[in-house]
Amino acid sequence: MHKPFTPLLALLFAGGAYAQGAYTIGEINSYKAQPAFLEPYKKGMELAVEQINAAGGIQGKQLRLVTRDDNATPGDAVRAAEELIAREKVDVLIGSFLSHVGLALTDFAQQKKRFFLAAEPLTDKIVWEHGNRYTFRLRPSTYMQVAMLVPEAVALKKKRWAIVYPNYEYGQSAVTTFKQLLKAAQPDVEFVAEQATPLGKVDAGSVAQALEDAKPDAIFNVLFAADLAKFVREGNTRGLFAGRSVVSLLSGEPEYLDTLKSETPEGWIVTGYPWYAIQTPEHKAFLDAYMKRFKDYPRAGSVVGYNAVQSVAAGLAKAGSADTEKLITAFRGLQVATPFGPITYRTQDHQSTMGAYVGKTALRMGKGVMVDFTYRDGAKYQPSDAEVKRLRKDE
Repeated sequence: MHKPFTPLLALLFAGGAYAQGAYTIGEINSYKAQPAFLEPYKKGMELAVEQINAAGGIQGKQLRLVTRDDNATPGDAVRAAEELIAREKVDVLIGSFLSHVGLALTDFAQQKKRFFLAAEPLTDKIVWEHGNRYTFRLRPSTYMQVAMLVPEAVALKKKRWAIVYPNYEYGQSAVTTFKQLLKAAQPDVEFVAEQATPLGKVDAGSVAQALEDAKPDAIFNVLFAADLAKFVREGNTRGLFAGRSVVSLLSGEPEYLDTLKSETPEGWIVTGYPWYAIQTPEHKAFLDAYMKRFKDYPRAGSVVGYNAVQSVAAGLAKAGSADTEKLITAFRGLQVATPFGPITYRTQDHQSTMGAYVGKTALRMGKGVMVDFTYRDGAKYQPSDAEVKRLRKDE
């Protein structure tokens, strides 16, 4: 029978497991603004910390995780980073969800010469135009995920495309890449309508009607979270998706399919995370541990949070310390085991090769799922080294 965890036991634990000190990870994110993704993300981080500490920590040191909410604003994110460094004495900074917030933390890392792992923000600028020696990025970028979807879009052989996206850095970056790559592969393509909506404030009825009025052959959608749910509902009501192909970034993630439920449109080509059907040993181990710990299934955020902490742990172990310059050296070419298989942090732009699943949406027993999916290795969806060198200005 387990005894309750008392303050005395806590003191003994501090004097034992933490006797050799600890590495402290300072994490900053938009928890209140984006709970669907970030609550599972936090659980993924917590699972990784628990597993690492249970296995003896990193060269005798335990991991400690301290989180802060950035209120989905760049200014608050920077203030949180300053507080974590000054008050909590964190060794590394990680996190961020929204791309414009991630860019602010990328700049902060460069100014303060502090290591920062951008876990989730997807804009390419984090590793290219605004890339710097102190910032690395885990999740596949907008370029990578769009590059995974474009061959599927080309195979549709549709000429007239409409586009809808949230009008901030992530959405703008995704659309720019989609247009560029699709036009290169299919020169006769036309973009007949474009709806840029305020983040979190989409007027879904007007947007759906504007797209319908343009009579496109296909739609490229970049909306997510509550905006996606509203768009799907209004689009279904107006018959926008009937007889039209839709290519949609992130819409196969359970965070968003779970919200759509029976309204999930069928046949959309998406990136996502079909946790219920991935059969690899690495993923099964993660899935079993996650479900045992939280009595719930993982979301895409769970994997990102887990991989972020595992990456930091691998980097600290390789560096042998939390010294910023040693960590930078360690992360360049760093290999990390993840539920999706091994990933590598590229030396040339600090982007990891974590991939994504590409498949189609379907409705099964009143619930949205992904079917006909394959894993796309992020290493295969990168621009040339020459292009990366042209874009990066720090080195």
